[in-house]
Amino acid sequence: MAKIVIPKKACAVNPLKMSQPLGASYAFLGMNRCMPVMHGSQGCTSFGLVVLVRHFREAIPLQTTAMNEATTIMGGMENIEKAILNIRTRAKPDLIAICSTGLTETKGDDVEGFLKLIHQRHPEIADTAIVYVSTPDYLGAFQDGWAKATEAMVRTLVDPVQIRPQRSRQVAVLPGCHLTPRDIEEVREIVESFGLAPIFLPDVSGSLDGHIADDFSPTTIGGTPLADARRLGALIATLAIGEQMRPAAAALEARAGVPYRVFDRLTGLDAMDHFIAHLAEISGTPVPEKWRRQRSQLQDAMLDGHFFFGGKKIAIGAEPDLLWALGSLIHEMGAKLHTAVTTTASPLLERLPTDEVLIGDLEDLEAGARDCDLMITHSHGRQAAERLHIPFHRAGLPLFDRLGASDQLSVGYRGTKALIFTLGNLFLAEHHEVGPTRWALPEASLQAVAQARLAQSATLAA
Repeated sequence: MAKIVIPKKACAVNPLKMSQPLGASYAFLGMNRCMPVMHGSQGCTSFGLVVLVRHFREAIPLQTTAMNEATTIMGGMENIEKAILNIRTRAKPDLIAICSTGLTETKGDDVEGFLKLIHQRHPEIADTAIVYVSTPDYLGAFQDGWAKATEAMVRTLVDPVQIRPQRSRQVAVLPGCHLTPRDIEEVREIVESFGLAPIFLPDVSGSLDGHIADDFSPTTIGGTPLADARRLGALIATLAIGEQMRPAAAALEARAGVPYRVFDRLTGLDAMDHFIAHLAEISGTPVPEKWRRQRSQLQDAMLDGHFFFGGKKIAIGAEPDLLWALGSLIHEMGAKLHTAVTTTASPLLERLPTDEVLIGDLEDLEAGARDCDLMITHSHGRQAAERLHIPFHRAGLPLFDRLGASDQLSVGYRGTKALIFTLGNLFLAEHHEVGPTRWALPEASLQAVAQARLAQSATLAA
């Protein structure tokens, strides 16, 4: 069992984590015709906007209530009211999604009360759905914001239907923020192969997959339609991917009686076997041959990769669910999770195959990676890897110094195989480029070899 450690530092040095409002905004971007709004200053929204634009290299619709000194002191109801009316008039979204920031949370704005008054004063906005989620910057991290936003959408948008059609083949899929748009597409293909019709909430694979739309829209283009979100209560089952999605899945069960199962990861042979078996069970459909073939290919990749993973020490800095997926895989491949740094608390942390897990920053990751063979984190860790002269694999968000961040695949049999090859090739390239000095035998082993050669020479001379 891993020990959870929180470093007693006065400040974060080169922060690893990102804020809850940014995670919540990212979740809302997975809804079709949605306009996310940060209730706070313009600077809060601008910072989050820059992070998302650099990662996806796409236009990101994100608005702000533009709080200033006076409105912060007096309260933000007027700013929220103006924002809702202006967005509804100009952008005409189906959904306006509001998340708080540290500024307005510190002031103590009663946003839910504000929204009730605004609805009373402006009955004409009844045709626009509005979701609010409390996400103070000074608590939690990016993953928490995504999870809270998804849970808020379930509680606000889903119709509490208690009777599901007996012949329904539709299932709800709640993906965690650690899944890329390409990952979600892979999960969709797997679920549909069993004759099931999945509805993802949220679905960034439809809005942030890097496509060029035919027409301009000031709101999100693609993602989960509002109508689909409302009828999640009529589906036969919920598949929650990532421990972070457990509260949202539980909320859906409490609201509409939809049974759920949480899959803490879909990266790895054993994890995918459980997922495939569950799909076969709820669908009553035999496992398609293509997945048996891909499973066999993954087994072969794992055998090939063990020669290069075995005994390697790896440092990972990531959100808890991503850390769990990556850390579990490298452990299964024979490598050692030497250093694990994350951003926020999670029940998974104690189960990680390592001695301790730090809830810290990239300085902690760099310190722990000094004796490691590989570092894995987002793009802000590249300088640390350069200083330590060790290979670096980019994972998570943001990835701004490489193209194709939304197209990374690491789930399913196919994605796990691709990840094994990617990491294994880093080890293989390091071996050929650096030569025997980095991969030298321990000092004791070198001395034993030298003594054996001297003894052999003496024998030959005699």
